[in-house]
Amino acid sequence: MWYRVFGRSDVQVAPSELAAELHAAGLPVEPHFRGDELGWTGGELRLPGLNTPVSLDRYLTAEDDIRAELNAHAAELETCDYSPHAAGLVERVALTKQLVVVRKPVDAVDEVALERLLTATCRLLAARTDGVYQIDGQGWFAAGGELLVQEY
Repeated sequence: MWYRVFGRSDVQVAPSELAAELHAAGLPVEPHFRGDELGWTGGELRLPGLNTPVSLDRYLTAEDDIRAELNAHAAELETCDYSPHAAGLVERVALTKQLVVVRKPVDAVDEVALERLLTATCRLLAARTDGVYQIDGQGWFAAGGELLVQEY
């Protein structure tokens, strides 16, 4: 399952800041990130008690060729005319400056802790990048966790 954060800001959330915020939320992660001159490009969050790390990849629309993926998400949202938030989300996706893709491991031993980690990570990144997040099979969410569009 994939989690995606669509940020309208290109401000980078430093791995140390992300880890500190997650620690404050009771999630003592060990961050392991890699990057280049533009900031971090990928990494892992390792949580004691989980046997598998959570992987993150960060893409910048100005540098990476992700327009086709963003267009696909916008096109899918255009079909969600049952939600009053869909049109606004189409615009937000079109204005995305950075996309963070988070992969949920399939073999974690503590699903409750894993879900807390995934959701807290997405909410933090969305809040800091003026963004929203999407969870496969669940829907689109505001940075505060409010469900904006249910996926069916």
